[in-house]
Amino acid sequence: MHRRELLLGICALPLLAAAVEGDPMPSVMWEYHHQRLLNGEPYVFDERVKLGVPPFAEDARQVPVEIDARALPGRFDRLLLWAELNPIPHVLTLYPGEHLEPLLAVRIRIEQATPIRAALRDEKGVWHVGSAWIDAAGGGCTAPSVVRAQPGWEDRLGQVHGEAYPKGEYSRVRLSVSHPMDNGLVGGIPEFYIDHAELRGPDGEVFARLELFPAVSENPTFTFEVRGHPQTELWLHDNNGNEFQAVLR
Repeated sequence: MHRRELLLGICALPLLAAAVEGDPMPSVMWEYHHQRLLNGEPYVFDERVKLGVPPFAEDARQVPVEIDARALPGRFDRLLLWAELNPIPHVLTLYPGEHLEPLLAVRIRIEQATPIRAALRDEKGVWHVGSAWIDAAGGGCTAPSVVRAQPGWEDRLGQVHGEAYPKGEYSRVRLSVSHPMDNGLVGGIPEFYIDHAELRGPDGEVFARLELFPAVSENPTFTFEVRGHPQTELWLHDNNGNEFQAVLR
């Protein structure tokens, strides 16, 4: 074997060690979503993209999902999350700023037992895909809104509750937003949801930009991790044109 071939083989070892042969969650919908959401681009199922989910969704309207890809080397330019068998599969797309760590937690709706996928695109244009399975009794996407049943919910629309917590060299930012996140699947209630969000620094730097879809749970919650301990600000926009802003200390 030539020296160059040997070096190439050694460089490929970390990727091969983390790669998973075949779909770890065999799904008839994988190839469809690969084409539709990932544009048919190169991918690898990667164990370093860890998805933390409950084995069973006790409340299918509020299912916690944590994506932790801090074991991946290098930077990524995009993160997608989707629930493969949902009527609205796409949950969110995240575009990271320079100081954002590849860690995100969010609550989602699921309509039935389904594979959950998170995919991060690296600097070479390869998607690293993590997978998990959630079992569920179902109905999380078509159940009536809990928020709309609460008196005065309109007065609380867009209120943000959250805080940034120091964690070594990083800040863990946890927040929740008052919003019904209506998905249009409940009779007589049209879509009404937060469609864009930005986590910003004090000088306007964008730490994270998100495109959100109505598979996100009502009164959505998010967790981010940012390098350093900057003051952070959240900006939100919904599909009715409302804008909300809050400073997190």
